[in-house]
Amino acid sequence: MDKVEHADCPVTYCMSKIGGKWKPILIYLIRKGANRFGMLEKGIEGITKQMLTKQLRELEADGILERKIYPVIPPKVEYFFTPYGETLFPVIEAMSTWGLEHMETVEKA
Repeated sequence: MDKVEHADCPVTYCMSKIGGKWKPILIYLIRKGANRFGMLEKGIEGITKQMLTKQLRELEADGILERKIYPVIPPKVEYFFTPYGETLFPVIEAMSTWGLEHMETVEKA
């Protein structure tokens, strides 16, 4: 078997973009239509405004999300998946399916 360098592992690369405590939840909620800051903040128990902002900015910097600012008062900001971010949908769906299938099993153990 060949050795795989940490930097050359495709799974590690994927997890560096969508992994962590908050990004999977953010991606899941935005995919389900919660694309405003307030909706996301209310939808994620335990996240601070600072952490939510940081995670959204990282997803935006990685090209997964785009932020649209509407010229209204008070300011309205919405987050959307970029075409690049949409390529994650099959990955997220597979993770969701796997989680649904195995959450109950782990709970019983």
